Amino acid sequence: MTTTAPVNFYEHGAPIYAAFLAVEAEIAKAGIDESLHHLLLLRASQINGCGFCVKMHTGDARKHGETNERLDRLVVWRHVDDYTPKEKAAFAWVEALTVVDAHQDMGALRAALKKHFTDAEIAAITAISAMINLWNRIQISQH
Repeated sequence: MTTTAPVNFYEHGAPIYAAFLAVEAEIAKAGIDESLHHLLLLRASQINGCGFCVKMHTGDARKHGETNERLDRLVVWRHVDDYTPKEKAAFAWVEALTVVDAHQDMGALRAALKKHFTDAEIAAITAISAMINLWNRIQISQH
């Protein structure tokens, strides 16, 4: 196996990194509940297997009042009653955008989201998903 040191994205991609941080600042203004935001970041990071991000987002969620019980069961959110229908709709959306499946019924997922979120909030949740998937991939590239 050949080992080559990773390219330091944060150093060599500094202008791109700054632009990503500006996008994150805009997402933060969208009004998505902070607890839900942390859970969405954590769930995508779990799926992507980004240990650094899982650790960071678990810690952030705890700092904002998330319980250990809910964090422990996030990976099986469909099978427990720890989460509200609103949270479950958001988790399903983020999972569908993280693991892209041509057979996924996005219309049904959107319909579930629209029961709990405005179109602007759905756009923000979509951006949250896009950005955490981007950050996961950047961080994984540093391993």
